[in-house]
Amino acid sequence: MNLSKYPIERCYIAKRSNTRPGLRLTTGAPVFFVAHDTGNPGADAENHYRYFNTLTGRSASAHTFIDDRRILEIIPTGTGPDAAEKAWHVLYNVTTDNERFGYNANDAALGVELCYGGGIDFEAAYQKFVWYLAYCCAKWNKSPHLFIPSHKQLDPARKIDCDNALKAGGRTLKDLIADVSAELGRSSSSSPGQPSSPVKPPQAAPPGGSPVSPGTATGSASSATTPPSSSGQPSQPAQPDFVPLPADLALALVAEYVRPAWAAAKAAGQQPEADHFHRLAVNLRSAAGVDDAGRKLPAAIKLHKLNAQELIFRWLSPAWYRAKAVGDTKAADAAHERANRLRSASGLISASPPVSSESV
Repeated sequence: MNLSKYPIERCYIAKRSNTRPGLRLTTGAPVFFVAHDTGNPGADAENHYRYFNTLTGRSASAHTFIDDRRILEIIPTGTGPDAAEKAWHVLYNVTTDNERFGYNANDAALGVELCYGGGIDFEAAYQKFVWYLAYCCAKWNKSPHLFIPSHKQLDPARKIDCDNALKAGGRTLKDLIADVSAELGRSSSSSPGQPSSPVKPPQAAPPGGSPVSPGTATGSASSATTPPSSSGQPSQPAQPDFVPLPADLALALVAEYVRPAWAAAKAAGQQPEADHFHRLAVNLRSAAGVDDAGRKLPAAIKLHKLNAQELIFRWLSPAWYRAKAVGDTKAADAAHERANRLRSASGLISASPPVSSESV
């Protein structure tokens, strides 16, 4: 995509507990991007900067406001030199974000607001909104089909954004996701006024990797060897830079976490998410050198680093914190050990020394 199609402006509001607490995202980098609209027809990005910079009496904010003239970040997002910070854009007592992504949106997601109505040119604002979401997906290697929920999807009992603003402009959330996918595929030579050839939405991929078909996994096989040396004699086999997962651990992680997530996605009609969890299960078993029936494969395959990180951040880290909170040392140690096994299987750490048990 054209990463310089529009400028991103940054003018941060003052740090205050009810709007910009100044806290880093729990996940470091954003895990997903919540599509909002402002609910204030006619109010532009500058209006919202001024509002949140002086807001008192309630907790609310978002990271980025986009109108027909500008893309304005009012809380650091990580797109620039400043690390991404928390904003208060989804209620904590909503559970959909936790079920779908493993985190509260305020702790792990960017809130991106579309300004609309009044004198705002919807089409110009929408094109910037699409581009910015695509930019975020490109920067953090996310599929739009998996990682751009609307606020309405996360809090359907209370919220109607960004579907409400999209409807005003003759668009739907499905259109938005398709347009973000198309923007990701545009040539960098394209300009806002130039049509580009149709782009097929990318196949959902496991975090950090290329698309994987349901029956395969990607990575470096532990049986790989180096080419013959200059003397003509075969070199010694290359030492793998990872430690295969124990088969019982891989199967346990699939049974306890991945399969229930897959089933929930299927039940909710979220096929891209279900496909993602299916591939994650395949990759986990392959990292242990077994297939879905438990039969041994010729060799274990290195786990994707971001697959390991997803499992840790989505499930094992919360399990560790829950265990620590109730003083269950055994359960905390088990979560810690599982996390380290995943790190070793993906090459994030060697077999020793282990990561400190003071954190997962």
